[in-house]
Amino acid sequence: MLVERGLQAMNVELVSEAYAIAANYLRRSGAIPDTLVTDERLLEVIIKLIQRGEFNKIRLANKAINWFETQSKARAVA
Repeated sequence: MLVERGLQAMNVELVSEAYAIAANYLRRSGAIPDTLVTDERLLEVIIKLIQRGEFNKIRLANKAINWFETQSKARAVA
């Protein structure tokens, strides 16, 4: 899945770890369903952050969570 998106092999582990951290938090908070299905929006955010030069998995996860929660609030207001 990640290779299809043009991601370099060396970043697959980083994406996986950051996604796991962010998805775990968002599942526990109820922001995303507790399923094994990958949340495409969350994955895309993490990939974009890596492409912009962020390589710390904790910062990636935190920024992705922040983005996701901000977008969810904006949708709830609209």
